[in-house]
Amino acid sequence: MKLTMLGTGNALVTECYNTCFLLEDSGQLFMVDGGGGNAVLHQIRHAGYDWMDIRHIFVTHKHIDHLLGILWMVRMICQFMDHGEYRADAWIYSHGEVLALIRDMAGKLLREKEAAFIDDRLHLVEVTDGETREIIGHETTFFDIRSTKAKQFGFRMDIGDGEALTCCGDEPLAPAVERYAQGSQWLLHEAFCLYSQADIFDPYEKHHSTVKDACELAERLGVKNLLLYHTEDQNLSNRKELYSQEGMRYFHGSLWIPDDLERIDI
Repeated sequence: MKLTMLGTGNALVTECYNTCFLLEDSGQLFMVDGGGGNAVLHQIRHAGYDWMDIRHIFVTHKHIDHLLGILWMVRMICQFMDHGEYRADAWIYSHGEVLALIRDMAGKLLREKEAAFIDDRLHLVEVTDGETREIIGHETTFFDIRSTKAKQFGFRMDIGDGEALTCCGDEPLAPAVERYAQGSQWLLHEAFCLYSQADIFDPYEKHHSTVKDACELAERLGVKNLLLYHTEDQNLSNRKELYSQEGMRYFHGSLWIPDDLERIDI
């Protein structure tokens, strides 16, 4: 399995793209979130993929920097279905509130003949807290992260050999759902900024973590690989070095600070 970060930044970045990524296994693709606009199509192409090969998409929550890129995927899929070029079915998974938004906006923004593919060949699939589905050949359990802001889901994916990859969305992992990340081979967790710069970026005011916070959590939960994303972009040129220096004081597994378009073997 390979993980490709299409974007690594938080909502207000301008020097990189908003956080979203692709998981690839045996030629199948699973896209998680879409960033904030049609630049997601650029990111997919420059990552070496064809957006028309994406069949499975998961949307964590309704915030602009995660949802609007999905609307471009919906437009492209429906338009090329209408042209006869996107020949397979596609699936978008999320909780009911997000799916209702996608359906409403698509109905208002797409041409009628394109929107007609929604629920026909573009399937909007509601997932519930604790529900398990097979995604690109892997058992994937979705869970409500207990967000204090917009309702948001994450997931734990069985990646084989008894190992798991856990995605927490873009908020700190709540104690009530720590069991999903416990002992994970991979934990994907937001880190808004360095703890040493918390007074500059105010992560706690926005209900986000620092690098130190995420690393302490991963250490306590026995995580093997911790991947940090959804960061500020003012330190972008030396983000890897700075985040690694701070994080390795608190986490003794493998710490990953990816750049946009970076691909990692899982």
